[in-house]
Amino acid sequence: MRSWLPYTAARLGLFLAAFGVVYLFGARSWMALILAWLISGLASYVLLSRLRDRMSVSVSERLEKRRGALVGDRLEDGAAREDHLQEAAEDVPAPERAEATKETPAVPKES
Repeated sequence: MRSWLPYTAARLGLFLAAFGVVYLFGARSWMALILAWLISGLASYVLLSRLRDRMSVSVSERLEKRRGALVGDRLEDGAAREDHLQEAAEDVPAPERAEATKETPAVPKES
């Protein structure tokens, strides 16, 4: 099971419990929502640290795998392009290759 699901369910449960307590103490409307959000946030920081750490490790591992696959694919594509260009250069006859690599003589600047 994905690690974010139990953490999210626990956060939602804490919010609903905090909202119930705040509502019973007489807070209504926006004030009840804001107080419940603050209380549940503080409580989740303390109570859900283990779930949060597990979720963090899972997310970072998934990102590393994905990043590694993307970088590996880009390296393979670059190597394939380089091989293709080298093969194409080898197929060109020697005189044409020599002419293509000749430098043009430098023209002196006039002042």
